[in-house]
Amino acid sequence: MRKIAIVTLGVMISSLAAAAQTTQMKEADIRGQIIGKTIYLAAPMGGEFPLNYHPSGEVDGSGKALGLGKFIQPTDTGRWWIKSDKLCQQFKVWYDGSPMCFDLTETGEGKVKWVRDNGDTGTARIGN
Repeated sequence: MRKIAIVTLGVMISSLAAAAQTTQMKEADIRGQIIGKTIYLAAPMGGEFPLNYHPSGEVDGSGKALGLGKFIQPTDTGRWWIKSDKLCQQFKVWYDGSPMCFDLTETGEGKVKWVRDNGDTGTARIGN
């Protein structure tokens, strides 16, 4: 019985520690940690895709370093906003100009996991 209690306690502590390491970002977190910075999305085939979230409400990105110019317009601009603790954005050309919103979760020092409103997920690091 004592072994079961110790194992159960260990599992609970591990679960609490894991939960403490991830935090769902709220509007104030997004404004303080994302806006005014470059966010580097981890690309599935390697490399990073930079997006710049300007305080003016503009967002821009470039896929030139990843060679995306072969497939899509390599750079684009658009706008960002925050709605219900989600970071939303809409580009002029990318994604056919459709708006999209993301839940952001801090996963460590300068790292986030994103979940798009269509269910797509990925990771990113917060730059300067």
